[in-house]
Amino acid sequence: MRLFTIGDLHLSFGVPEKPMDIFGGWKNYQQLLEENWLRLIAPEDTVVLAGDFSWGMNLQQAEADFAFVHKLPGKKILLKGNHDYWWTSKKKMEDFFTAHGFDSLHILHNNHYAFEQYGICGTRGWVSMQGEAADAKILAREVQRLAVSIQSAVKAGLEPVVFLHYPPIYGSSMNYEILEVLHQYHIQKCYYGHVHGKGHHFAFQGRYEETEMRLISSDYLQFIPELVL
Repeated sequence: MRLFTIGDLHLSFGVPEKPMDIFGGWKNYQQLLEENWLRLIAPEDTVVLAGDFSWGMNLQQAEADFAFVHKLPGKKILLKGNHDYWWTSKKKMEDFFTAHGFDSLHILHNNHYAFEQYGICGTRGWVSMQGEAADAKILAREVQRLAVSIQSAVKAGLEPVVFLHYPPIYGSSMNYEILEVLHQYHIQKCYYGHVHGKGHHFAFQGRYEETEMRLISSDYLQFIPELVL
């Protein structure tokens, strides 16, 4: 039983007018993802999908993308990205999964999932990038969601492993509020996505204080899920 992660699948089976292969490094990406997934991941494994899962604007448009991932081996845990416009309340998403038989899909939102002695924790996060002004309310909400997720794992006696969509550090930009939560709970591992193309060069990877950080955007990983544990 192993834990993997990958972010930014940007699937578009339900909205073919949003292809990713118009961008460099994304040719045949859905096929590559499927081939690599089948090669690496067994039914007893778990995969955390760190945001920007589907281009669908609602659950119905994203249904074909859910079906594609559901048929692949393993348990999948989804967290929100900035392009996941299909995302709604946790109950509505879980009800949709149940109604369509997507029992391998699970939502990470103000909660955690146990994996051996570890707790899978996370949220979308937030960061100011390329002049984008961070909204204080959004940031405060994401900080709280991350803390709640981590606290739920700690209360269960598990060691938290954190997954975010936005990077806590990007170039010279540092999200100190998110970093403070990682520091407060002595987080050892943090995985994040969101960053693509030339932006890979500005993604911080390595140790910041106690936390080892890794970029897991699908194009950066060449559509090969990353082994976590």
